[in-house]
Amino acid sequence: MAPEPDLLRDPLVAVVAGPELFAAALVAQGVPARRVDWQPAAQAGALASLWCEAVDAANRVALDRVLAAHQILVDVRPAMEVVPGMTRDTVLHAGPPIAWERMSGPMRGAIVGALMYEGLARDNDDAERLAASGGVRFDPCHHHAAVGPMAGATTASMPVLVVENRFAGNRAYSTLNEGLGKVLRYGANSPDVIERLRWFRDVVGPALGEALRRSGGVDLRALIGQAVQMGDECHNRNRAASALLIKALAPEIAALELPGKERRRILAFAASNEHLFLNVAMAACKAALDPAHGVAGSTLVTTMARNGTDFGIRVSGLGDRWFTAPAETPRGLYFPGFAAGDANPDIGDSAITETGGLGGFAMGGAPAIVQFVGGTPAEALEYTRRMYEITAGESTAYRLPTLDFRGTPTGIDVRLVVQTGILPQITTGMAHREAGVGQVGAGIVNAPRACFERALEALVQAGIGRSAA
Repeated sequence: MAPEPDLLRDPLVAVVAGPELFAAALVAQGVPARRVDWQPAAQAGALASLWCEAVDAANRVALDRVLAAHQILVDVRPAMEVVPGMTRDTVLHAGPPIAWERMSGPMRGAIVGALMYEGLARDNDDAERLAASGGVRFDPCHHHAAVGPMAGATTASMPVLVVENRFAGNRAYSTLNEGLGKVLRYGANSPDVIERLRWFRDVVGPALGEALRRSGGVDLRALIGQAVQMGDECHNRNRAASALLIKALAPEIAALELPGKERRRILAFAASNEHLFLNVAMAACKAALDPAHGVAGSTLVTTMARNGTDFGIRVSGLGDRWFTAPAETPRGLYFPGFAAGDANPDIGDSAITETGGLGGFAMGGAPAIVQFVGGTPAEALEYTRRMYEITAGESTAYRLPTLDFRGTPTGIDVRLVVQTGILPQITTGMAHREAGVGQVGAGIVNAPRACFERALEALVQAGIGRSAA
């Protein structure tokens, strides 16, 4: 039998959760002190009303729906054919609702590129006039069972991944991943970017769709579970998941009735794109979380998303209301030639991965991620441990070898975020603040505290604690 751990084998350290004066006084006397960024919740009384059995029961229902999800990648189709509510003049975008006048540089750049790609505008100036005049309809991807990375620009003819949740019967959608750097989702819209999108529309999308239909689909729940155990967190590190996806689809792609040159080009692009799986993971998490939305009395977060101006969350028991605060700028590593002043505030729907228990919540199992976003492997492990303190449960499908195969923290609870002061940790890419430039780096960002405080106020005002008691 292994010996019991000796709780006193390491030197004692004082933990200070209060005014800096206390920590400074201890340090001045030679006492090691660890400062903790915590403060009592301003809405302590309101918070107390939400801690009741009925709310806990509602959260168990919502969490069980997330954990029971069985996501299958079944097809790739033009958005117009499958995305609910899509029209020829609709442009979906990432994050909470936003008007053209408030959109950030990268989002404007992506929308301009999308309008030129669709043939709705001749050039940049024409596209900007169309967008500013109300000639197109803007709406969040999340309002259409979809998710979009970074700017998230999604239009009618773009091929989208179709992910089916076999447990709940719902579907979710996302565009194909273009790779890193100068791409539409980061606001780039040069001719080569548009040409790549047209190749996706004309060749890649139809080929992947046919391959998926022939294969009967790809079990994403199993694939993500395997990738997490191979060192992915399926947000900014997708090396294993992308390789597993290519492995599953390559035989069918090779058998397609396409010119050999095109088959080779598709496989070469897929092999060179280590973020190929990102959009797939996003759609998988969206498919898992949508059935958990709308559970009366639940305080679980079902959406975290950013549009480059605002960060927004939606809460299961509060319908489709968004609770927003200004998006923060990520901290991390920059590509050569760029610096902190170049980065736009956080943008994209990819925080759906953290909402579903992946990404920054699974960093502890992906130590190599720090080479891309900054930090150390020890810090990555600590980030994941902290996320357990604000979640209602643990994944039964995604397990971390570095934590004795413990399931990833899943089910962000507004009550726990406000009570502990611990904010959800998100791994993210960074877009240049100016339209047309593209990606400038990658890093880490926290969800703003104000989003959760506003959601808590709304929960109390809705009488959820009182009506559930």
